[in-house]
Amino acid sequence: MLKMLRKIIYTGTVTESWDAAPVPPRFRGAVTVAQAQCGGCTRCVNTCPTGAITITGGTLSVDHCACIFCGRCVEECEQNALQHSNEYQLASLGETLQTRIRHMLGRSLAIRHVDVGSCNACDWEMVALNNPIYDLQQYGIDFVASPRHADMLMVTGVVTRNLTQALRMTYEATPAPKLVMAVGSCAASGKTFGASYAIRGGADSLVPVDVYVPGCPPRPSALIHGLMLVLDRLDGNS
Repeated sequence: MLKMLRKIIYTGTVTESWDAAPVPPRFRGAVTVAQAQCGGCTRCVNTCPTGAITITGGTLSVDHCACIFCGRCVEECEQNALQHSNEYQLASLGETLQTRIRHMLGRSLAIRHVDVGSCNACDWEMVALNNPIYDLQQYGIDFVASPRHADMLMVTGVVTRNLTQALRMTYEATPAPKLVMAVGSCAASGKTFGASYAIRGGADSLVPVDVYVPGCPPRPSALIHGLMLVLDRLDGNS
């Protein structure tokens, strides 16, 4: 016990502010578009493995919910119209969530994780939320073992046919009012692995989704950003 106390005193505080964590130099964040430099060659559209890039009426756009941040579009663009930034705060709210969130949950949040067919990359990032660096509990947020105790479901992976019933039953077991967060490109879009007899699609193909957090996988800071949107704490109240 004394050795542990000495180590704690020697190490000091390691918890970081979630929005001030350093981003690695080679980090691939949001894909920025320079419309003036786009020549309309569609090479980026053809090379995107998930169909996240479209050109409509001469306007190039990127669907970050479907993007897996592989960098192929940036490599293929000879005009440098596409570039990776270090922006990871890409979480977005559903249309109805912003008007009701304050009346639903206040300042606390209980989460139940539901893996419906992930590669476990997103799951590992979620595990990091509880380590001393990010310390999710400091915000009054915690993971629970049962959906009956949860306010929110965090869904990871593209919904597989074999886990369709599990997702629906978990959603039905969660008491109202309830929220659903789609974590990662698989759950947010369902396009990562294409069409298959074994795949049902993204989380919103089966249950209503309130929060989308893109990424393959999203950083722990990006997940906390999405949770802060839910708790309406972005304006200096974190």
